[in-house]
Amino acid sequence: MKVVKYFCSALVLLAPLWASAGWVPQNSGTGVTLYSVHFPVDAQTGYAVGWSGTILKTTDGGANWVSQTSGFPSSFLYAVHFPVDASTGYVVGENMNLRVILKTTNGGAVWDSLYSPINEGIYLRSVHFPVGAQTGYIAGDNGTILKTMNGGANWTVQTSDTTGWLSSIHFPVDAQTGYAVGAVFLSGNVIGLIKKTINGGGAWSSQTLGAPRYLCSVHFPLDASTGYAVGDSGAILKTTDEGATWVSQTSGTTELLRSVHFPVDALTGYSVGYGIRKTTNGGANWVYQAYGDLYSIHFPVDALTGYAVGSGGTILKTTDGGVGVEETAEGRGQRLEVRITAKPNPFTSFAILPGHERERFSLYDVSGRKVGTYRGDRVGEGLAPGVYFLKYQEMLKQVQHDEILRIVKVR
Repeated sequence: MKVVKYFCSALVLLAPLWASAGWVPQNSGTGVTLYSVHFPVDAQTGYAVGWSGTILKTTDGGANWVSQTSGFPSSFLYAVHFPVDASTGYVVGENMNLRVILKTTNGGAVWDSLYSPINEGIYLRSVHFPVGAQTGYIAGDNGTILKTMNGGANWTVQTSDTTGWLSSIHFPVDAQTGYAVGAVFLSGNVIGLIKKTINGGGAWSSQTLGAPRYLCSVHFPLDASTGYAVGDSGAILKTTDEGATWVSQTSGTTELLRSVHFPVDALTGYSVGYGIRKTTNGGANWVYQAYGDLYSIHFPVDALTGYAVGSGGTILKTTDGGVGVEETAEGRGQRLEVRITAKPNPFTSFAILPGHERERFSLYDVSGRKVGTYRGDRVGEGLAPGVYFLKYQEMLKQVQHDEILRIVKVR
């Protein structure tokens, strides 16, 4: 299986490749991309979700993974979260251009679809219940933030004051103070976003970034003061003053970072994207550990035992906090690149993406507003003349600000 690395004028596909160093591969039993992993209470029982409506569960620390029925076999499931125990949990994503919110109260034996006040054209990317299974938040496209106070029976739309993508949402200690990160199109450029609320989502304010980059994940380990955000071009940002300022750290990579997690304190943490990186000094240094096309990382109870998931059904596990090694030229050299282009571009009626005619793509205008979803054989059909930006629907978290496919429709 191949996965899209970037949304760019020539989209780059990578064949999955990883090399372990303290990270041991688990048999997931699937070849689809896994976007999120979560172990609620301990390192034994956990869940992973991904492409094709995939939900996996393990009860033996990853030795065996059992497929569960999501009810949406054509969906992309982007995030999973079990707030308190391994019984009650939530999954969010999208299915054929419609939002998906799933809930289980019996450890995934049954997943029920929940109603939300939004539906068509909104992809949900992140879900977090801060202190229990009743009050929780969901973030997604078009600045969407949803809140429930009754375990998902009802969801209210909050005002985020952005039309951009929100990829990650996190409330560190309670349901009042939280952060959401993502990006927005402004004048043809992708600009990173960090939003903050101190009143349970009643209002969301924008914070100043240390760099104008697309952000994929945010995590505050202990409190609302010290937190981290990661994103494109190896971006790692840190705040120690509740988000008043965000300082760029040196990650040691220019590759995309999709997930960040600090298990027990603000010193030892991990980030994943194209590889796994670890810090033990609050981000002053990040050490490369293993290569892989990864989307999510989670350490359930300490900084030693953790899991990472990604493309090709990859699930990696460590029980020793990983072992740092140097990235090898051999690892880099094995990446397989296949470029996708739009033809013609500019176009008058519609564009075709040769070799990807049956895949789905989203188009956004220069303001960041989503204008439609198109198959690769009729991209932009019916649109007014103008400049548009294309996103491969399966891979929001891989956007890079200077590598998005720009297409132009003319009269």
